Amino acid sequence: MSSSKRNGNSTTGSRPNAQNIKKILLKKRIIEIFYKEGLKTIAELCETTNNSVPSITNIMNEMNREGWVNNFGIGESKGGRKPAIYGLNPRAGLIAAIDLSRKDSRIGVFNLHNEQVSDILEINDGLDTTDNILSILKKEMENLWKKNSIQKKEILGLGVTIPGLIDIKKGVSYSYPIFGNKPLKEVFGKQFGLPSTIEHDTKAMAVGESWFGLARDKSDVLFINIGSGIGLGIIINGKLYQGHSGFSGEFGHIQMDPDGHLCYCGKIGCLETIASGTALVKKARQMIREGKNSIISAKVDNKLEAIKLKTIVEAANQGDLFAIELIEEAGEYLAKGMSILIHLFNPEAIIIGGEMSEAGNLVTDPVQQKLNKYTMLRLKQDTTVLVSDLKEAAGLYGTLPIVVDSMLSRYFGNGAHGLNNGSEPHNGAS
Repeated sequence: MSSSKRNGNSTTGSRPNAQNIKKILLKKRIIEIFYKEGLKTIAELCETTNNSVPSITNIMNEMNREGWVNNFGIGESKGGRKPAIYGLNPRAGLIAAIDLSRKDSRIGVFNLHNEQVSDILEINDGLDTTDNILSILKKEMENLWKKNSIQKKEILGLGVTIPGLIDIKKGVSYSYPIFGNKPLKEVFGKQFGLPSTIEHDTKAMAVGESWFGLARDKSDVLFINIGSGIGLGIIINGKLYQGHSGFSGEFGHIQMDPDGHLCYCGKIGCLETIASGTALVKKARQMIREGKNSIISAKVDNKLEAIKLKTIVEAANQGDLFAIELIEEAGEYLAKGMSILIHLFNPEAIIIGGEMSEAGNLVTDPVQQKLNKYTMLRLKQDTTVLVSDLKEAAGLYGTLPIVVDSMLSRYFGNGAHGLNNGSEPHNGAS
């Protein structure tokens, strides 16, 4: 669909009057409804938007001509003529997504039905492995477009997830100086030539769970991302909680051992120094060098520097006792931290995601057992501990509603409505 058709304001070049503004905002609202709730009939749209049948019919015809909306056939009759069903045209535009982490990255392209139109490509480069990550991502993304016959003009926007401290007011990363002092949206926008929206990796994963995963029908959920580090995404009353500056969720940096190891953040004994993927990998390498028997060695052809958290999890799932013990020990410290969260937030559920989610009950069983020790019974009974079914794809999926919300503001202006999931882009970072 051409950019001129994408523009919700058909009066481009002249100042819109009140009637045109009302029409533009109605189009935006209809797209929001379709995106969040799926297919609708004219009657259902009339009820939801409080508009007449002729008004909605005219808007549907206009949005169909513009390429936003498709007629998806005839629905079931509730008495009288069978109604036509409408919804978003999945190819009205595409969303490119990048999940950027310390050691590796993932990229993909999705349509407006949140369906993959490309494979999710995993890249063995991340923020800690190269100083040239932007160029690598651009090259891989362009190759992905070419492989799937995607033209750049089809892309409505780019969603990017990044770890570390991101100031939501300035949109600046405090953890990765390679991005400089410019807002991240400008850095990625210039690199890719696309409108870009940035979100913290764990917060994006929490949004993904809230929209597409196990938190979809829940209001108060904590999402713990366990990979090379440990992060926390907080959903309160169905909305993502950011904190005053956007720094909420640094769960991995609560002190767990005052006599422990130095953390990269500069503090002593953080949870990440004991229970993160980085900590488990470090311990596995050390103990195997000291003679510990494990199939982990065979998995990396005795090249211990090649051990990753995935290697340990795979070994544990194959019954390797040493790998299971590593995960169980991490589970005990995670349970200590989670007990604090349960006492503070009284969540309906805690979802464990990231690379560690592949361990399944090997991580949840020790966590559940130790929660009995550290948590008040009444509070523990109110909280379910779950393993993400989106696994590592949660971050990519979490960018989608964020990009769509940003896109709607660009094409249709800021109205009273939003996607209302707490994923609205914030100043500077979007």
